[in-house]
Amino acid sequence: MDKNQEIIRLKREIERLKKSVKKQRYGLVWMDIPEAFEDDVENKLPILKEVPDLAIKTDDGKPQHILIEGDNYHALTCLNYTHKGKIDVIYIDPPYNTGSDGFKYKDKRIVDKFPDGTEVPKDHPFRHSYWLSFMRKRLELARDLLSREGMIFISIDDNEVAQLKLLCNEIFGEKNFLAHINRIQSRGGKDDSKYFIYDNDYLLVYAKNINSVIVQRTKTKIEDSRYPCKDEFGNYKRRGLEMGGGEGTLKSRSKMGYSIYYNLKKKDFKILFDYNLNSKEVYMKPDKNLLKEGYICIRPQKIRGEFGRWRWGAETFMESLKDIEINVESKRAYTKEREKEFIITPASCNLQILNTEGTREVKEILEKESFNFPKPTNLIQFVIERNPNKKAIVLDFFAGTGTTGHAVIKLNENDSGRRQFILVTNDENKIMSDICYPRLTKVMNGYKNKKGGYIQSLGNSLKYYKTEFIGKNNILSATDEDKVELAHNAGELLAIAENTLESVKQTKYYQLFEDNLKEKYTAVYFREELDQFDKFVEIVGKLNKKTTVYVFSWGQDEFIEEFENLKNINVKTIPVPILEIYKNIYNLNN
Repeated sequence: MDKNQEIIRLKREIERLKKSVKKQRYGLVWMDIPEAFEDDVENKLPILKEVPDLAIKTDDGKPQHILIEGDNYHALTCLNYTHKGKIDVIYIDPPYNTGSDGFKYKDKRIVDKFPDGTEVPKDHPFRHSYWLSFMRKRLELARDLLSREGMIFISIDDNEVAQLKLLCNEIFGEKNFLAHINRIQSRGGKDDSKYFIYDNDYLLVYAKNINSVIVQRTKTKIEDSRYPCKDEFGNYKRRGLEMGGGEGTLKSRSKMGYSIYYNLKKKDFKILFDYNLNSKEVYMKPDKNLLKEGYICIRPQKIRGEFGRWRWGAETFMESLKDIEINVESKRAYTKEREKEFIITPASCNLQILNTEGTREVKEILEKESFNFPKPTNLIQFVIERNPNKKAIVLDFFAGTGTTGHAVIKLNENDSGRRQFILVTNDENKIMSDICYPRLTKVMNGYKNKKGGYIQSLGNSLKYYKTEFIGKNNILSATDEDKVELAHNAGELLAIAENTLESVKQTKYYQLFEDNLKEKYTAVYFREELDQFDKFVEIVGKLNKKTTVYVFSWGQDEFIEEFENLKNINVKTIPVPILEIYKNIYNLNN
């Protein structure tokens, strides 16, 4: 190592220690242990490269998503150029550091002995230090990705929840803490539950800026029918009507046996007395013939009558049907007189969403077991729905089995949203190649389940990228040769930054990209030589759509005048702005 390099390292270490001293107030203290992968970004420049053969393309006009294979630290470094301040929701499910969940740490001091990282058992002396060192660097990068109204949700359990709370207070600011959500995630607890049943984990929620964040509240339909009933305290109240209509079995403890069917098109009601009146536990399957004719099965909720018996007023109820309106979306029946339909309340900090549902979802799609208890899509949908923006960009950089991507697609299908997901995961234990990517492929393209039934395609498109490295020097010491190489290989980064992911044309001098709706372009002239520049300007002038132009430049504001007579053109330069972002990250984390 030459003297200049050594001086740079020493100066950086001094600055780090100064910052550390200033920060040491109340908070979390641990031995910050360097991670071996840091050598990659100390000696090379990270980029993203597309794997075209793995793209999933449809022409359905639905959103186009991003899947990145690689170490999430490297991917987050690239995303800090492409998406700084643009991410609306981050959800991550990091390793819980249980001592048996496979968490490894590539300790830079002993990487020659453990090149793939060392296992971190529960009694490891650096167990918490490894985990905190691992999480800090990634959460600092994640913080800068969040939009001003953005939120981050982190799944965790008792092994690290206390440490993570203090770490997040330091990184995001204690004032930006939003919630500590308790989730019942299993029935009966885990096998190692000894003194108490551990059947829960948590979600820690932080805002980028508490003064700007908008948290979507829960919108609940007021349930109402025309007939009154008394509750256990003798107060009159009104109850709603539940609607079924699937192939499943309905269960009721009613001794009075009838169900009501309503046809939305015909505005016609039918009543069937088809319960077993003498049974305490009564099962009834909906009438399939009526269902095929377009009827919806309505079963009145149970009403407590005198002497503790269940009592139904069938005649009274039928009389009131002429004033009943059916809401198909919420599967409830309401009286016309009820105008104030909704109660708006904050979301609960107590959830019961079981991991077994996540296991079932993966098994149904891929017809094989996944790793232990992947998160269910309805948990991630709950997370995403806290942000009211239906065009939100959602990031998960511990993507695992791809649940977050699946949840985004389902939620868009349910509410006609245009949310876009960015998923990042490595391929450890083939989690990307065998689980995440195949799952998203089947969800988008449709598939046959194990019973032979066809599950309809949900559409959407996807671009697949891998993290790679270029150059021969680190970010702080990048030579002109390194900068030229970065410019030559930055096309995908620039396309991702502009969300124009479709490659239209590429030559030895320039590239063209467009978005999947064909509404905007990104044009990149990446060579220092100007042999083809006039032709490039001519091509850009004929696009006639909103276009961002990137031009190789050793300065910051060159070539703007070349495009000043063209409409809807925004001119930027490369590669210096990319390096500036990388330098900030490099200084922050060292």
